[in-house]
Amino acid sequence: MNATAATAGIPLGSVKRLQTGTGFRMLDGVTVLDLTTSIAGPYATMLLSDFGADIIKIEKPGGDDARHWGPPFLEGEGLWFLSVNRNKKSVVLDLTDQEGRDALFELAASADVVVTNQPPSVQTKLGLTADAFRTIRPDIIFTAITGFGLSGERRDLTCYDLIAEGHSGVMDLTGAQESPPQKVGAPAADMLAGQDAAMATMAALIDRQRTGQGHVIDVALAESMTRFLTCRISSYLGSGETPRRSGGTDSVIAIYQAFETSDHPITLGLGSDGIWRRFWQAVGQPDYAARPEFASNAERRERRAAIVADIQEILTGKDRDTWLTLFAEARVPAGPINRIDEMAADPAFQDRGLIAALDDGERLTPHIGLGIHIDGQAAAPRAAAPRLGAHTHDVLNTNSEPTD
Repeated sequence: MNATAATAGIPLGSVKRLQTGTGFRMLDGVTVLDLTTSIAGPYATMLLSDFGADIIKIEKPGGDDARHWGPPFLEGEGLWFLSVNRNKKSVVLDLTDQEGRDALFELAASADVVVTNQPPSVQTKLGLTADAFRTIRPDIIFTAITGFGLSGERRDLTCYDLIAEGHSGVMDLTGAQESPPQKVGAPAADMLAGQDAAMATMAALIDRQRTGQGHVIDVALAESMTRFLTCRISSYLGSGETPRRSGGTDSVIAIYQAFETSDHPITLGLGSDGIWRRFWQAVGQPDYAARPEFASNAERRERRAAIVADIQEILTGKDRDTWLTLFAEARVPAGPINRIDEMAADPAFQDRGLIAALDDGERLTPHIGLGIHIDGQAAAPRAAAPRLGAHTHDVLNTNSEPTD
């Protein structure tokens, strides 16, 4: 089945096509052994791959768990798996077997980084600890992404994104005031921990160039998710005020929330005195901005309910697009509240290469880009997520060939 036929009738066939390329090369020559599954670890190694690292993805027989997460599937492959595994080579090894571990350690001898998401007890049981890899290569960088870290009383507990979000406090702050706690609408802890792991690994690679020393990197889903709440936690520790969920209306900025218009809602952030004045000028009421009781953000917070009611009455008088055009001209921060389908169709995101259909010559797969431009260029993916075991023979045979 050709790519066009395979995507007929689904959104993938309607977004811009992106061809594979060379991408960023800052980490060219760096080899990473990816022992991870699910989302956080694969996302970390995919980020490294986007900057040029060569990723050898070690999969158990049957493959990464996320290959089977669905529906929905694309040609039998879990779409969550496809989202975090581009630019990688898939090698199948049974690491519960000594032969599989021997093959892994042979690969490790020429690798720069090992990334794992096994808890410490499993690392020890299989003999896949940082010390074991350091025996093979003393300056290797060992990056562990676990639920609760390599130390502490919870180090061996299993964890998923949902569990980490609950520990962090973010679920208690998400949702309307009268609603129960809610999970963030994406695997936030996984993505944050993966990003932290990639960032720390790159820092360790730079340090190794300078010192010749390897490092053990310890990233915990619960801690990455908790750090996401830095502003909230700091406010509590410094004031004693426990924040409560309020549907996104409770902010240190007085007016910073969603509002209804005559058709669709918008977001509006009046984060400075200048923006406050420009907003009221834009809606034709400059005298409102000049009222002395609204002179500062602190004073506006005290009168938030009344101001919100006044703004809401004004905004229901026109449609969303009219307001957004007006506010853009006035340099007032505002935007739509998009559904995923609306966001994916956004021409600005597509033009910058963030949302695309990746054409690797065999099939089309969804591509959500790195979102980082360097020297005016976006990262071009080198390959789509690999089929299970697609590179086992080539990688293992290449590694076993004698060198001169």
